[in-house]
Amino acid sequence: MDVAIWLSDAEGEDRPLAEINVTPLVDVMLVLLVIFIILAPVMANSLKVALPKASGEMAAVQTPVIILLEADGTLRLGENATDREALAVYLKDAAARDPELLLRIDADGATAYQKLAELLSLVQEQGIRRIAFTTLRP
Repeated sequence: MDVAIWLSDAEGEDRPLAEINVTPLVDVMLVLLVIFIILAPVMANSLKVALPKASGEMAAVQTPVIILLEADGTLRLGENATDREALAVYLKDAAARDPELLLRIDADGATAYQKLAELLSLVQEQGIRRIAFTTLRP
């Protein structure tokens, strides 16, 4: 079945429509352009990581060493106030006893970043690599 569209010109003469209506094509192209503009940054910043699958039983939960860094820069090891030198000695001994030592840092929200950076540097100098931070749930 052959379908033809006929158009009458100014003189009233019927002739076939020979023009393509590009409006729907432009609409589709604009929608595709918007989709690509939105998705391009998402696709560019995504990383493909093959994460390992866990198997077996849960490991025993290790009790961490807790360091509290107060807003004024005061350091506490557990409940006891301490200074940088005593903390360094304690951490070095603890890391020698347990190479998989877990250290948890509880820092006050008002603590200056410089103080936290100094504490992290001190901890890493003692060979401790497993560090956790305590935060509030959002």
